[in-house]
Amino acid sequence: MRFGPVPVAEAEGAVLAHGRRVGSAVFKKGRVLSASDVAALTAANVGEVVVARLEPDDVSEDAAAAGLAAAIAGPGLTVSAAFTGRANLFAAAPGVVQIDRQGVNAFNAVDESITLATLQPFDLVAARDMVATLKIIPYAVTASVVSQCRQLAASRPLLRLAPLRGRPCGLVHTITPGFKRSLIGSTSSVMRARLTALASTLADERECPHEPNALAAALTAMAVGPADILMVVGASAIIDRRDVIPAAIEQAGGTIVHCGMPVDPGNLLLLGRISGKPVLGLPGCARSPKLNGFDWILWRLLCDLPVERADVMGMGVGGLLKEIPTRPLPRADATAVAGPSGTPRAASIAAIVLAAGSAKRMGRNKLVEELGGAPLVRRAVETALASQARPVVVVTGPAGLPEAERVRAVLADLAVVHVPCPDAASGMSASLRAGLAALPEGVDAAIVMLGDMPYVRAETVDKLAAAFNPGEGRAICVPTSAGQRGNPILWARRYFAAMAQVEGDAGARGLLLSEAESTCEVETGDPGILKDIDTLEALEAARHALEQQTSGATRDVPAV
Repeated sequence: MRFGPVPVAEAEGAVLAHGRRVGSAVFKKGRVLSASDVAALTAANVGEVVVARLEPDDVSEDAAAAGLAAAIAGPGLTVSAAFTGRANLFAAAPGVVQIDRQGVNAFNAVDESITLATLQPFDLVAARDMVATLKIIPYAVTASVVSQCRQLAASRPLLRLAPLRGRPCGLVHTITPGFKRSLIGSTSSVMRARLTALASTLADERECPHEPNALAAALTAMAVGPADILMVVGASAIIDRRDVIPAAIEQAGGTIVHCGMPVDPGNLLLLGRISGKPVLGLPGCARSPKLNGFDWILWRLLCDLPVERADVMGMGVGGLLKEIPTRPLPRADATAVAGPSGTPRAASIAAIVLAAGSAKRMGRNKLVEELGGAPLVRRAVETALASQARPVVVVTGPAGLPEAERVRAVLADLAVVHVPCPDAASGMSASLRAGLAALPEGVDAAIVMLGDMPYVRAETVDKLAAAFNPGEGRAICVPTSAGQRGNPILWARRYFAAMAQVEGDAGARGLLLSEAESTCEVETGDPGILKDIDTLEALEAARHALEQQTSGATRDVPAV
């Protein structure tokens, strides 16, 4: 890749390295300069710009990020579309992250241009939590570097997710004379809440005196019951391998795997087995809902990950959990919101399909007219459903009106939220208000789609979602094709109130002009973002063009 300053007259087709204002427009870094851009720069008396120009052996930042992220994503992980050289990996379900630390270090050592950052190994994550982020530093990398990274990823699984398996668990409370019985109730409540959060249950709960014979009998009975994991919370802490709880485990025919752990709080945990089932002698801190070493062991066991002596002894680095103030989360903005586990999660992005128009230009309801074997509106809605956007909200005309009911009928079998718009006749803004009002409170952004644009690709919708990052000035994401802006457009939640105030049929176009600093253009290579169908002539031309295409199932825009 060539990088450096060039005269503006020679900059067409190059990638702008640093953003700059050109008159009233903002040219952001990463923009591929078109002929009109060069003309605008020249008119603004800009003499030279710093650009990057790819060589034949280069792989663009987004192509490299997308390919490598897919190569390192093991089972249980999903990959976002790449944007500005970044692709994020997310958990597909709750579970524990398995990370090959040496493999990740080797991956990062291949070349300084490619970086992979992950959570800590064996972190617990919720569905949609961010597990890793892959970033290409320059605008392109050589194919040979990408190939080396691919080979390394193919040789060993770098990242995997062990999904959480709900398990029935058992808990024995041991008591001594004078023991506060209220402590049993509070401990039981904390344990049930802890297990419920992990999709598990407390299926067996018992009490017995704090002495080996009684505890051995309780564990023997529990081991043949429904509980898959046995736990003992003692009236007194475990101080030695010959103490009451380890002695009872051995008396019940079990074995002691390890006594103690290098995690604080959690030092006094014991790990054993009875009849092939793990049994845990719990430290006193397990009575508290706060994170402690017991949680680290429990997470792994509930994900069917074996825990041996060496695993426990290897928990010391990072095992100081006591009295550590909460640290700010990395990338904790609207594109990486803190999930229930405390880990950054993927932004919640919805799609709103506007399908309440009166079709005055066509003379009849164009949305239910067929194109390529499916109604126009169905093609648009199926695009939304094929993307990662959820929920998909479809705004139709007033409930009960025949044309609105026809639209709902052709979408009846699709998993969408139908929203009638009583005042749809007043313009697109009314439909937009209805769609925004129907979004769940937790939605971070919405992609506004038009029901008469049947050629937009699902990957275009996902590219807009991948670009969304308000913290980096990308709160509004506009698709482009060959430098031309089109639809759909992604809007951050912070604009919903202003969008709801718009009147008439202009939509939210005015906001695009006033929010240039927060607007990002996303080159999609998708000509479908520029093509709607407004007239009967346009519909017939599109039908004819589709008939001429030899490939069957395609969403390419016909040459009409």
